[in-house]
Amino acid sequence: MSAQQGRWHGILAELERRRAFSSAMGGSEKLERHRSGGKLDARQRAAALFDDGSFVEIGRFAAALTQDGDTPAPADALVAGFGRINGRPALAAIEDFTVLGGSIGDASADKRYRLTELAAQERLPLIFMLEGAGHRPTNSHAGRSPNDLQGLADLSGKVPMVCLVLGASAGHGALTAPLSDFVVMTEAASMFAAGPLLVKGAIGEVVTKEQLGGPQIHVATSGVAHNLVTDDAAAIAMARRYLSYFPLNAWDAAPRTDGPDIGRRRLDALLDIIDPDPRIPFKMGRVLEMLVDEGSLFEVQPQYGASLITALGRLGGQSVAIVANDPSVGAGAIDANAADKATHFMDVAGAFHLPVIFLTDNPGVMAGTAAEKSGVLRHAARMFVAQHRLRVPKLHVSMRKAFGFGSSIMAMNPFDNQTISLAFPAITLGAMPVGSGAAAAKLDADARARMAAEQAGSAYHIAGKVGFDDVIDPRDLRNALLDGLALTEGRVGLPRDLNRVSGILP
Repeated sequence: MSAQQGRWHGILAELERRRAFSSAMGGSEKLERHRSGGKLDARQRAAALFDDGSFVEIGRFAAALTQDGDTPAPADALVAGFGRINGRPALAAIEDFTVLGGSIGDASADKRYRLTELAAQERLPLIFMLEGAGHRPTNSHAGRSPNDLQGLADLSGKVPMVCLVLGASAGHGALTAPLSDFVVMTEAASMFAAGPLLVKGAIGEVVTKEQLGGPQIHVATSGVAHNLVTDDAAAIAMARRYLSYFPLNAWDAAPRTDGPDIGRRRLDALLDIIDPDPRIPFKMGRVLEMLVDEGSLFEVQPQYGASLITALGRLGGQSVAIVANDPSVGAGAIDANAADKATHFMDVAGAFHLPVIFLTDNPGVMAGTAAEKSGVLRHAARMFVAQHRLRVPKLHVSMRKAFGFGSSIMAMNPFDNQTISLAFPAITLGAMPVGSGAAAAKLDADARARMAAEQAGSAYHIAGKVGFDDVIDPRDLRNALLDGLALTEGRVGLPRDLNRVSGILP
């Protein structure tokens, strides 16, 4: 070894010592306890998210507390960096529960904001994995501006943002979820503004973390989270798959895929699923599985607002967003939850230029006292505004029925920027169904018969006024939508402006 190399020896040894300290996380005992619960540790989560060997860590030396103190904080409880997901670059921040309960220190707070800056600057997707206690009481917050929540708000609609909740997440950290485009919870996860002890102290309520903010609260009831999976590995796999439908950013186009099922085909079995009688329910999910390229259907938020399906898929290898009534759930009537999830879903699809396909089969917006108390009219109005503001390709199909506002919020209004608007031949449309409408209006038998006849001929009546571009055989649904997507090829290569929405949503 030369004298010069010798002078480097001590310097590089110190570098490796500090790297080892950072990589050790909370130490072997805490790591073993964490893994014994069936969870991955923070660095295993990073390795699973990114393609093999592609993860590059940043901020590993950030630590608000010293290595030699009573409470050392390797990487300040946040593993952060970048790598490739399905061959494309992305950024991630992963809370490390084995270090001070995954709490946010001053240094890791800066790391979080640093990642939002990089995501905006390099125009890359950002993934957060949460399992932490929120801000530490010892933080100084001196002169800190802006913070990561401001960064996330500024990123909205510019790059895809995914949040995985993999354990208990409280306070500031949990706020990452509602600011993200897509949120996944595991069965072991929970999130809340304040944990059970703080809730008991503040309002005297005794509650477990699962009762307070477990998956059944946020996936099925509040709608803060979109999808539920069993464990860490499933959540990370879902994040990777979700991102595959999207471009890297709002200035880019979604990647196209090739495969054995991207061509034209008739859906002959559709006639066995869908009865022409609109009173007979069918499962829309079966139709969607048949419609899209094989294996490409990805339902978003299936347990919330279940009368309406929001799903990603591919048609002819192209990413599409699908908004479809499900007549097997409440006849497909749109309640407040369904409208709320559709609004968010369309906002995300519009921001990243995904064509939106509307498959309409509903008796209208949900009626009744419970629906009115839920604010269904306002939620439905928000959904209407969201679909009206879409400037991506809109492809509408009226399948069997659509009454009142239930048709408008599903993009059936003619000349509303649809790329193509289609109908099945046996559809029933109108302000309301014949039975209830005629009774409400106190119509006599002749008037009822005229109303029924007019509704039964709705497809041809509206097509005669160019309200529909065509009336199609249901078996040609896939091919007709492929033709509609082909009509949008003139948009390929055009500059993609950010989705700047004006006005205030209702």
